[in-house]
Amino acid sequence: MFPDNYILFLQIILFLFITPGAPRIVIVTQAVNYGVKKCIWTALGDISANTLQMILVVFVIGGFLSNNPQFLNVLKWFGIIYLFYLAYDIYTSKILNINKKKNYSKSTFSFYKDGFLVAGTGAKAWMFFPLIFPQFIDFNSNYYAQFLILMFTYISLDFLSLMVYAVAAEKMVKWLKANPRTINKISACVLIILAFIIAITQNY
Repeated sequence: MFPDNYILFLQIILFLFITPGAPRIVIVTQAVNYGVKKCIWTALGDISANTLQMILVVFVIGGFLSNNPQFLNVLKWFGIIYLFYLAYDIYTSKILNINKKKNYSKSTFSFYKDGFLVAGTGAKAWMFFPLIFPQFIDFNSNYYAQFLILMFTYISLDFLSLMVYAVAAEKMVKWLKANPRTINKISACVLIILAFIIAITQNY
């Protein structure tokens, strides 16, 4: 069975991915200092951590949600509150200055570790997967197939967005320095709109 509201899921993660959060700042910094090829390992570390998080969240709490569908309504409102929190956090966040002159040697494992730890220890990811991810899975149906679709969609777009940030690093840094608030304002507004859409359209 195809995931519920798949297009809405795409909209949410796409706007999260274009926001310059910690993983994107790391990938931009490493692209500037070490080159795009090295960033592939950072991106692989990032999606490895996210995959582990998704598996733990869905298959640890999946049975509980199947037996207690009313809990999804609680998750829905926590998810809405979280989207508002993300909008506020994005709107008030500062852009990190990147020093282009640094250039030190790093092992492949070190790049992978950086990506894995930044994604794996980020509080936002651990909040996103349990609060938002289950909203798009029908736990009374074949949720294994739904999970795989959502997981591969998430990690594919996440990896692609990280590499786009890496490739466009130098131009992006110049643009962010000239327009440090514009992308934050746009992303915050979109997340607020999506929160209202979830509140209106998703009922349990």
